[in-house]
Amino acid sequence: MKVEDFELLAKTVKERSGLVLSKDKAYLLETRLMPVARKHGLKGLDELSDQVRRRNETLIGDITEAMTTNESLFFRDNKPFDQFKAAVLPGLMKAREGQKRVRIWSAACSSGQEPYSLSMLIKEEGAKLTDWRFDIMATDISMEMINKAKAGIYTQFEVQRGLPITLLIKYFKQNGDKWILDSAIRSMVQFKPFNLLESLSGMGQFDIVFCRNVLIYFDQATKGKVLDGIANQLADDGVLYLGGAETVLGITDRFAPVPGYRGMYQKKGGTPAVVPAST
Repeated sequence: MKVEDFELLAKTVKERSGLVLSKDKAYLLETRLMPVARKHGLKGLDELSDQVRRRNETLIGDITEAMTTNESLFFRDNKPFDQFKAAVLPGLMKAREGQKRVRIWSAACSSGQEPYSLSMLIKEEGAKLTDWRFDIMATDISMEMINKAKAGIYTQFEVQRGLPITLLIKYFKQNGDKWILDSAIRSMVQFKPFNLLESLSGMGQFDIVFCRNVLIYFDQATKGKVLDGIANQLADDGVLYLGGAETVLGITDRFAPVPGYRGMYQKKGGTPAVVPAST
């Protein structure tokens, strides 16, 4: 790939999605964008780059889609979901006793495994949450992923990655080589396309935000912008989950780690509605 083509494509992807591609990641551009070039009847990345220079918006949209599509799995890393069930839910139920409503945001939800994992955990609480309303919003920059998530149809490979067999049997029906998620679980999640580079002001207030394994793809300035935006939309006693390799240190002073809970963050000056970790 020509240096000038790499720089153009990398700049375009960063502007549209925040994703930073260093030169040693040129192979990712070639791997993911050659199918895009073929789809548009182009011979290679040189012709694709020429179309980007001509501001072919349809093509640029497909490029962004191809570069930001990431895989996910049910109950990824386990610990955040264990904490959600044991510490966050009980804490919020006590704090929200009056309104009996909790809002959750799963940012960069990919094909839906994270928000559906949360839905199943909530459903498993049964009678304890009978009078409660849980609003789960799940967003992703990729319309392809949003449509897949809404359908709630997964392959054998996808359901065997992290999903306990008891929940598979209880909430999925097999149809040939696919597994279809129960409509009651699907109805608990509202999916919509959203770019984290955009303003979050219209999202409303959330009690819990899952923004895991996303910031690692951004530069420092973009990380700070996203985290500050989340802080503006998070309740003072709410919590933010980041991925295991992510941190707020040196990026923003709006958040601090929740003592005793790895990967969980609270707003500076706030007291999270979480059951204190045992010492």
